[in-house]
Amino acid sequence: MAMVGEAFLSASIEVLLDRIVSGDFLRLIQGKKHEAVLLKKLKPTLMSVKAVLDDAENKQITNPNVKSWTDELKDAVYDAEDLLDEISTEALRKKIKSEYQTTPMKQFSSVFSSFNPFKDGMQSKLEEILERLDYLLNQKQVLGLKESYKGEKAFQRTPATSLVDESDVCGRDDEREELMKLLDPQNLSENQIDVIPIVGMGGLGKTTFAQLIYNDPRVDKWFDRKAWVCVSEESDAFKVTKTILEEIKCSCDGNQNLNQLQLKLKEQLSGKKYLFILDDVWNKNYFHWKELASPFTSGAKNSKIIVTTRDENVTAIMRNIPTYHLNVLSDDDCWKLFAKHAFDGSSPTKHSDLMAIGEAIVKRCGGLPLAAKALGGLLRCKPDADEWKKKFT
Repeated sequence: MAMVGEAFLSASIEVLLDRIVSGDFLRLIQGKKHEAVLLKKLKPTLMSVKAVLDDAENKQITNPNVKSWTDELKDAVYDAEDLLDEISTEALRKKIKSEYQTTPMKQFSSVFSSFNPFKDGMQSKLEEILERLDYLLNQKQVLGLKESYKGEKAFQRTPATSLVDESDVCGRDDEREELMKLLDPQNLSENQIDVIPIVGMGGLGKTTFAQLIYNDPRVDKWFDRKAWVCVSEESDAFKVTKTILEEIKCSCDGNQNLNQLQLKLKEQLSGKKYLFILDDVWNKNYFHWKELASPFTSGAKNSKIIVTTRDENVTAIMRNIPTYHLNVLSDDDCWKLFAKHAFDGSSPTKHSDLMAIGEAIVKRCGGLPLAAKALGGLLRCKPDADEWKKKFT
């Protein structure tokens, strides 16, 4: 079974990868050539590190050298997290400072001259982290560690269905109602179809949140048709169109081409108010989106399409209303999720010796429900404080 430390590493690396490619972070380093090169190098380095974690977590049980390797790796990855936090904090400080300038010239000078999130040795810190990660990667052959997968596609999860266990969701009630207001037929829109993007980092629970919306009883009252499609990076217009037709119970034979499928979908949607959820969208090609969406306009006014994605660039080509940014969970809600999975249905108060350790674990989850559930599941049925400490530290 995977160790908690390695589960943290895996989750931390995924979060780092998301942050590095985010639009906000890329804007921070715009115009800083050397720093941009370093951050671009950090991404494939982290991906290579993550690729050997599965093998390392198994071999560390019998090989103390591998255990030492994972401990060093954990320190390096957490230092990378801290550095990205420093960069973001410094950028925010500069932005706030610029807003308090008394003259336009001072404001111009503040933004374009003194804005440097890599001051105070941050560049050298990044170089040091990269050197440490490269050094650890170079040791994988000596330790006999093998990559279990290669490339970015390894970070994509398996397709999710529309089913949801609502008892396994915490802290989303207010956000759920905010989103439902956008779907309410009384909330008339100027658009023929509203495309509503739900954006957030990996592990934040975007899919689970969309599942809550899709299964809300009000949806069946408000819409004539609804369909759930896990799009993913490789899905094309043909596959998505076919899936939508199958979801609305319209049979397709295997010989129809894209044109025939889209004509059929246009006919099925004509005059009908629908809700489509396109989950896990990665494709940033504007023309692919326009091709896919061409039959959608035949639906009734105030039809809705919800899109879940990690990438702000995806929303830029699809949305026609403001993006909905999903928040991280509070520590309290994160604890509820962790405790449900870690304590096998029993009350956490029955395990007082584990409470403090569990709360420390939850803080490392950073408000990500997926991390809370995964780590709780790893510790399930192991009510032993020494075991938890050994795996957490």
